[in-house]
Amino acid sequence: MAFDVDFFVIGAGSGGVRAARIAAGHGARTVVAEESRIGGTCVIRGCVPKKLYVYASRFADEFSDAAGFGWTVGETSFDWPSLVAAKEKEISRLSAAYRSNLAASGAELVEERATIVGPQRVRLAGGRELSARHILIATGSRPTLVPEVDGIGHAISSNEIFDLPVFPKRLLVVGGGYIAVEFASLMQRLGSQVTEVMRAPNVLRGFDDDMRAGVRDGMIRAGVRFEFGCLPKRIVKLGDGTLRVALTDGQALDVDQVLLATGRHPYTANLGLEAVGVKLSPHGAILVDETLTSNLPWLHAVGDVTDHINLTPVAIREGHALADRLFGKGPRPIRYDTTASVVFCTPELGAVGMTEAEAVARLGQFEVYEANFRPMKATLSGSGERAIMKLIVDGATRKVMGAHILAPDAGEMIQLVAVAMTLGATKEDFDATMAVHPTAAEELVTMRTPSRRFDGGEWMA
Repeated sequence: MAFDVDFFVIGAGSGGVRAARIAAGHGARTVVAEESRIGGTCVIRGCVPKKLYVYASRFADEFSDAAGFGWTVGETSFDWPSLVAAKEKEISRLSAAYRSNLAASGAELVEERATIVGPQRVRLAGGRELSARHILIATGSRPTLVPEVDGIGHAISSNEIFDLPVFPKRLLVVGGGYIAVEFASLMQRLGSQVTEVMRAPNVLRGFDDDMRAGVRDGMIRAGVRFEFGCLPKRIVKLGDGTLRVALTDGQALDVDQVLLATGRHPYTANLGLEAVGVKLSPHGAILVDETLTSNLPWLHAVGDVTDHINLTPVAIREGHALADRLFGKGPRPIRYDTTASVVFCTPELGAVGMTEAEAVARLGQFEVYEANFRPMKATLSGSGERAIMKLIVDGATRKVMGAHILAPDAGEMIQLVAVAMTLGATKEDFDATMAVHPTAAEELVTMRTPSRRFDGGEWMA
């Protein structure tokens, strides 16, 4: 059967663009459809603008710390519109770069919404229909709303917070995951009084418990107010624009904005997937096998739309691997078990591999090595900041199975730890590595004595 194109990609985010570029490079006739801005969540309303705002927020700490090092810092002020404009300039540059790279690869970009209208067939919003040998869904995810809250229309999601016309002096953040913690941390430093509420008893479910406690305590030191075990039940807009929020525990808060950061869900609605029989999870993720293929051999998915590991580098690696498999000589295997992740709060939290709780469930015996110390910079600045590091070591193989870092530049450190773990490094390999002094990272190779051991279902001193 003849097809109009070999590869049709729906979604021009990081995963879709990488897949399209590699496929086109292999000689596949490739079309990419995007209904919004080129670059997807990461470039336009996620990782990149978020990190830029995190950088902006950390100047507050730098100004405060400077006095301890002999600097006299005069009056400072922060201009939100200037930051928003600078962010927009940078993401526009990156979006243009994505567009140029697609064109250079030979892939065709169509800036229209595309839907599946039959087996191996898509329709663009303008009416054009094409047949495709393979179709890739790379539409990512969208913020999850909380429709049961009365007055939910007065709240915003992480899509809107980047471009608010007026900086909120009082902000309520709803949720306790990555996005909630990062925005609570950065907005507090930019000058907002932040209250963060969540159903859970602590932030960052799924991360190591000691790190979760460290993040929470650091945010409290920065001025963030937490209310655990509750959620909004009603939001009313008053005459002066104030939002009065009633919480389920009986409290009432007056704020300028309510940020809903209660998670994201795969963006699969109204794409025509159900009509052709694509199997979805209960919350809408496309179910794929190890080859990133759905139950239909011609339909594939990568990135957040599969709700597997929702990180941009994962989507990129998957898109590349899929294109190599379909049109090249075959992909290199994808390692998911040493995928590092970072929460860009201040200080940062970096993690790779097992948490302590996961080790209890999965390993018969293991050791925990820990360091909890005051970073060198804090000794002169007077800051109350703490750094916490933890290694989980398999008692049988001696391999480092988990690493967790709460410290400045944890993202930079955890990337290199992930390399070592991917290579199968043991605790003795870490011990044999010469320390770089004075650094925080040297603690990773100087922790000699385990703080505790787990053996046969029991903790041992």
